[in-house]
Amino acid sequence: MEHAPILVHRISPTGGRRVAIRIHGIDTVLGIAHNDADLIEFLRRIDLPDPEELVHGDSAAIAWQGGRPHEYEEREET
Repeated sequence: MEHAPILVHRISPTGGRRVAIRIHGIDTVLGIAHNDADLIEFLRRIDLPDPEELVHGDSAAIAWQGGRPHEYEEREET
C-alpha cells in the first residue's frame, strides 16, 4: 500500500500518528491524529468526499504504516 495518497505514519512515542497526503509525489502533513475522528476531520478539511467511508471502509486510499490501522497509542507490554 505504499502508493496510497493518504499516509498514516507509525505511532509516535508520545502518541498519535502523523497524517499526510501525497499529491504529485509531494507529501503534505495534515496534522497529528490521536483517533479516527481526528483523521476524518483532516480529510474533511481538504474536501475529500465521504471521509468516514475512507477511514472506516476497506480503502486502498489510506496506507497505515508501522502499526495496526485505527490504533494511535503504543500497546503496553504485559
